Amino acid sequence: MPPEETIRSRTNPLFRRLRALKERGPERDTCLIEGPKLALEALAAGVAVVEAAFAPRVETTPVGASALAALAAAGVPVRRLAPDLLRSLSEAETSQGLVVLARRPSFEESRLVRETPLVLVAHAVQNPGNLGALLRAAEAAGATGAYLTEGSADPLSWKALRGSMGSAFRLPHVRGLRVEEALDRLEARGVAVFATAADGERAYDEADLRGSVAILVGSEGAGLPVAIRRRAAACLRIPVRPPVESLNVAVAAALVLFEAARQRRRAPDRPKR
Repeated sequence: MPPEETIRSRTNPLFRRLRALKERGPERDTCLIEGPKLALEALAAGVAVVEAAFAPRVETTPVGASALAALAAAGVPVRRLAPDLLRSLSEAETSQGLVVLARRPSFEESRLVRETPLVLVAHAVQNPGNLGALLRAAEAAGATGAYLTEGSADPLSWKALRGSMGSAFRLPHVRGLRVEEALDRLEARGVAVFATAADGERAYDEADLRGSVAILVGSEGAGLPVAIRRRAAACLRIPVRPPVESLNVAVAAALVLFEAARQRRRAPDRPKR
């Protein structure tokens, strides 16, 4: 059961820990998760939650009550904070009334290339909302994992978590490699890399994506460096009608990933790694 005492002091150790993490952003080992729904997603994904704090109104909502019960069942220390303290921990205009301190999930790199790999490679995608949407699309399309290369946003930042809706907790991903190193590792395992670009030489639905493949997308502004594009088996384009010149990176990646999923559904005898 939640404790009766409500924390009201900004000098309280729990509040200070949470506030410091909010100000610094996600760290190497820990992150701050906001909202009952994301808290439930984290618990369901096996993320280790260290402690939690909530505003009294959360107890009166069905999803809030469910999150508090799940946290208690998992043995997580849960404390009640005064509403003004909880609001100061929120990144949203309207606080969702619950924040949890959690251990950052980690994944074995081998999981990215299991079975017949379908891997997303996000190169220097700096917008956290776009990165979150990329992870959500990748998981929905059945991708086996993702490389988030040097210069990409943190998938456990608040905006990225909102964009991924929990996919960052579940989809195996490796962060921080140079894009060249990520491509080296994929090529060493026989994974064909397909880049995406508005001026690609092949339409995305004309490429054979049934085998072990990786879909490489570039940053929102600069796209992919020429040297990186040259390493790809092909550079895929998505035909668009003028005057539109290009698509948002997450939309473009989603189209290619779901095309790969469509081809794989229609080819049950595709080769296995």
